[in-house]
Amino acid sequence: PEPTCRTNEQLREYALPQSLEEITTQRVIARDAWTRKIRATGSLDPRLRDLHADIEAAGGLGIVTSQWPGSYGTTRVFNAYNRDSPTFELSCEDYSLVHRLTTEGQGPVLRLTAESKNRGEVPVSNVIGRITGSELPNEYVVLSAHYDSWDGGSGATDNGSGSILMLEAMRILSKVYPNPKRTILIGLWNGEEQGLNGSRAFTEDHPEVVEGLQALFNQDNGTGRVVNISAQGFTESGGSLAEWLSQVPGEVTSHIRLDIPGSPGGGGSDYASFVCHGAPAFNLGALSWDYGSHTWHTHRDTFDKLVFDDLVNNAVLAASLVYLASEDTERVSRKQRSLGRDGRPIQWPSCTPSTRASGNSSRM
Repeated sequence: PEPTCRTNEQLREYALPQSLEEITTQRVIARDAWTRKIRATGSLDPRLRDLHADIEAAGGLGIVTSQWPGSYGTTRVFNAYNRDSPTFELSCEDYSLVHRLTTEGQGPVLRLTAESKNRGEVPVSNVIGRITGSELPNEYVVLSAHYDSWDGGSGATDNGSGSILMLEAMRILSKVYPNPKRTILIGLWNGEEQGLNGSRAFTEDHPEVVEGLQALFNQDNGTGRVVNISAQGFTESGGSLAEWLSQVPGEVTSHIRLDIPGSPGGGGSDYASFVCHGAPAFNLGALSWDYGSHTWHTHRDTFDKLVFDDLVNNAVLAASLVYLASEDTERVSRKQRSLGRDGRPIQWPSCTPSTRASGNSSRM
């Protein structure tokens, strides 16, 4: 349980220094105690899959949990590992109240109602759009976003915002740039939340796109304007990114920081499905708007949280980068960095095979 459900921002602004220190210490102590209890069960899985299975096998009627993201009025609805009995997500204070009553020996009784239906394996698909290149049809520039989401909310910022900005960029390009030099694809991936399943399957099924990839631009961290682009460990691709950005209006790019050469992403979002193959794929990192603590995988991830001025900015940016990448006379370099910031050798991420059945998902 949390010692307080006040946010860190409030504590830093209003709490006495000794109060802030005490609460911080209490949180560390509580988390250490929780870790020791879990280890005492013999569970070695940080995701607690085996512990959930053991509870269910022992006749447990359900599991009560809380994954408070640190923002007012939010609960994080992620995933559960029990197969038959339900898991109930409680708010920060509801969970803390139950914990206090339990530890004080007051025997709280919870009356819970859950409805669920197992629909079995349901087919899902990627959505792919294409504008065929007029000169280099076997080279590709890709707009990338996933359109599946967790069902606590409606998935507006994870990742409806990324999907609509890529759709708008594709609409702009099809209208004003219908005959690109290279083929332009839009990939709206499914199954990202279960482990990048859609994009991994696409790279396996379409090696010609991986081989011919000029650049991929992915967006998947909220509704904010893009403020960071990493070169993903491709040591010479930063020059291409910088050149393209220099030709985009300053009001769109003035707040963007390039991370060159950056480090190769091994997961997190769909660009990683291409980076592991050594293909130049870049993530458009967005301004937070409290994404991590308020909307990411919470029941507050709804339409009203979208910031449309920032989405318009991002659509213009994405369309411009795709246009410039398509027109570039040079192929983007795939030369990879071999040393980390500390001078030690780094290992390029290996590709994980796609999972094409939900029962085998890495997140189930």
